[in-house]
Amino acid sequence: MNSQKIFFGSNIKFLRERRKMNQESLAEKLSLTRSKLNALENGHTKAPQPDDYLRYSDFFKISVDSLLRVNLAKLSELKLRELEAGNDVYMTGSNIRILAITLNEQNKENVEYVPVKAKAGYRSGYSDPEYLAKLPRYNLPNLPKSGTFRMFPTVGDSMLPIPEKSDMITEYVQDWKSLKPGTLCIVILKGEQDFVFKQVTINQDASVLLRSLNPVYEPYSVEAEEIIEIWKYRSFHSQALPNSSTNQDQIMKVLLDLQQQVNQIKESVQ
Repeated sequence: MNSQKIFFGSNIKFLRERRKMNQESLAEKLSLTRSKLNALENGHTKAPQPDDYLRYSDFFKISVDSLLRVNLAKLSELKLRELEAGNDVYMTGSNIRILAITLNEQNKENVEYVPVKAKAGYRSGYSDPEYLAKLPRYNLPNLPKSGTFRMFPTVGDSMLPIPEKSDMITEYVQDWKSLKPGTLCIVILKGEQDFVFKQVTINQDASVLLRSLNPVYEPYSVEAEEIIEIWKYRSFHSQALPNSSTNQDQIMKVLLDLQQQVNQIKESVQ
């Protein structure tokens, strides 16, 4: 059986330098001597005590398991902030989705574009850095520095009045429960289902209600297990101008509302 690599020493050094702290100041915070802290960082202490692990875990807000098993220097700044916020697979027991990203020469996250022809491969390659590296990449102005963004094309008329074949700029949603009811999102579904642009509402039973902007399409719910990723809408790019609601659309909505009322009356009579 192969022994698993332990990253504790390199991780605590990385976390100290990330906070721009020297060994003396951190040793004082952790009630350690500088010599012991230096030995821990350089792996000279072969059997650190449990108290040593707990001191670092409490100070940096990262679980002991992550300090030991995960090479933190390889994670994005976004993922590190998620670990510090408690979104830790070892600490919470939740099934955290792993988000792969690409960086530009300035070590900033790119905005990857997923063209229509790449949609089929995205479901299996969304967490594969090599797959993402093959996608077109852009750097867009006026995006917050704290988020991770991706661009998806729209297909079909369920997202009207936003024109078909628009390119949607979206922000990755790690915590789905943080979404306000009716938030516009691109939802990546499992299987052969398409990417959908919907108003997303998280139901109390943990299912997800998806509602189109186009009233012709009926809302429906999917189980959370059927969703791979959710990306919150930020803006769209299009060569076409959105059309205002036509009389036909309004008539169709009225007819659909009437049909729903009729169905409700029939159910109450039965």
